[in-house]
Amino acid sequence: MSIIEKVQTHIETARSRLAELKADSSEPTFDNTILALELLDEELDRELGVFYARLGTDSDDAMQDAAQEIGPLTAALGNDITLDPDIFRRVDDLWQRRDTLGLSVEQATILENTWISMVRNGARLDEAGKARLRDIDAELSQCGPKFSDNSRKSAKLYQLHITYEADLDGLPESAIAAAKETAEAEGKDGWLFTLDFPSFIPFMTYSTRRDLREGMWRAFSARGLGGEFDNTDLIKKILRLRHERATLLGYDSHADFVLERRMAGSRERVMGFIDELAQAARPFAMQDLEDLQALAGHPLKPWDVSFYSEKLKQQRFNLDQEALRPYFPLDKVEEGMFTHAAKLFGVRFEADGQAEQYHPDVRIYQVYGHDGAHLGRVEADYHPRDGKRAGAWMAPVRSRSLTRAGGVDLPIINIVCNFTKPVGDKPALLTFEEVETLFHEFGHGLHQLLGRVDYPSISGTSVLWDFVELPSQIMENWLGEAETLALFAQHYETGEALPQKYIDAIRESRNFMAGWFYMRQMSLGALDMGWHTTAPDRIEDVIAQERAFIDAYTLLPYEGGCTSTSFGHIFSGGYSAGYYSYAWAEVLDADAYEAFVEAGLYDSETGARFRDEILARGGAEHPEVLYRNFRGRDADPHALLRKKGLKEAA
Repeated sequence: MSIIEKVQTHIETARSRLAELKADSSEPTFDNTILALELLDEELDRELGVFYARLGTDSDDAMQDAAQEIGPLTAALGNDITLDPDIFRRVDDLWQRRDTLGLSVEQATILENTWISMVRNGARLDEAGKARLRDIDAELSQCGPKFSDNSRKSAKLYQLHITYEADLDGLPESAIAAAKETAEAEGKDGWLFTLDFPSFIPFMTYSTRRDLREGMWRAFSARGLGGEFDNTDLIKKILRLRHERATLLGYDSHADFVLERRMAGSRERVMGFIDELAQAARPFAMQDLEDLQALAGHPLKPWDVSFYSEKLKQQRFNLDQEALRPYFPLDKVEEGMFTHAAKLFGVRFEADGQAEQYHPDVRIYQVYGHDGAHLGRVEADYHPRDGKRAGAWMAPVRSRSLTRAGGVDLPIINIVCNFTKPVGDKPALLTFEEVETLFHEFGHGLHQLLGRVDYPSISGTSVLWDFVELPSQIMENWLGEAETLALFAQHYETGEALPQKYIDAIRESRNFMAGWFYMRQMSLGALDMGWHTTAPDRIEDVIAQERAFIDAYTLLPYEGGCTSTSFGHIFSGGYSAGYYSYAWAEVLDADAYEAFVEAGLYDSETGARFRDEILARGGAEHPEVLYRNFRGRDADPHALLRKKGLKEAA
């Protein structure tokens, strides 16, 4: 049976259950209405969890075609539920009687979420409005996968084929060896570099060939821009549909619609946050630029930034990222990461050599909690390959959930990265930034695995979007600590522990170019907000409009390319009108980590409190309540500025 046939079968099952619910003449209760809606499509959820996870890791044209067909089918089912007047009457009846129902905190949250979601997504529209909403959602369901596919395919069109060894000047041995293997795999002589991160980043950081760096940068910056896989018209279409949907529902813009259900609450508060952080970062970013240009001896171009920032870091801190690689073999880093989680939260990971793998590279682990309970499964997928999109992410293949049979499905998570593969007899060796990436995605995974909420809509990472990065970003903080690095940072050949001079350099360099970084992040946040607060009929030229949104946050002259045409976070991911949430959550993680610093990095009581009040609770209560339960107070808004050394300019 094809994936389309399976999806259609599961949708029919869900529709049958929906018809039974509509025909139920008994008084609505939480169980016969809200819980019934929660579990209405459990088989479909399981099927799509696997499908969309594999769409990111092992995509092909057939899967992309299937995604285009599946999107409208599932969107239609969602609208059949949300827009049904009989279903809404049942939910509304419960909402009006909510104070008399004796609901638990979790049940009250789900009832509130369900009622608000139905109202916000068209339950009160007239029939013409509902019909148009269905059409919009069907179209949008196809746009995200198409955007992602265009970005992936356009990136694959570029290859830098080097045949003269002199053109490899400056590149580390690991990058050269990987490029050699890539070329051999395609039957070519020499060395082949691509826009995949393990290839692109080392080239931009170390190649002394400025002309080749420029070519690589221009190709990277033009992903999804022009040609067969152009995303510019698709961007306009997505923005037009999102805006129309928002105005149909009574909002001024897509951002206003989204932010109503975020911690930030409003576009004004988001832009105030972005501008305040940009104001704090700007003088430091200007100093960063001045330092880089002094080192370069010429006006800086975008393709120079990584190259000279690495040289400046080596000069200032005597820290060479490539010198660190031998101390971060992937197997040891992973082992240390699991030990880190055990020390903090009592969680245990066991390799499962019997479990079926969806690809030979994938590692499977079973996970057990501090009380010995089985918590779920991890699928770790670390290396790039054809059909796998760039970047790193955690995909919840299956969330913790009650089942219609009365049991509980345990979570299955997919941790996906694109680290350089082992080369010859040498294991996969990570950069320090890659170690941070792995810990970040692992934090998302722990949010899923340690969740103890059994209702799927509020379990694990099903929280307000500007809270979801707290569990991931806080994990990165421990990597500046000798106690944590001692768990895994050992030379892959000698077993030597990471020398203290490197640990000191890592700590001292953690705020290196922080001003530049946050100006870049704020430009992306402003770009996202600009797209989603501007009336689409004013958007003619995507590049010109992008520049209008971000010029105030950029410090280098425009040299071509377009960020938006490959900005998957906001056009094919879940971050539309929400990219600011990375920095928003950094305020929370900086403040939360201070609790561990105050009590002890692996203080058992603090770790248990974070586990039980943040990770285990999912979206059971508003994030502000969860955070206060952990910290005993609200987050200090200046914690991030202190952490990043930007406090003086606040």
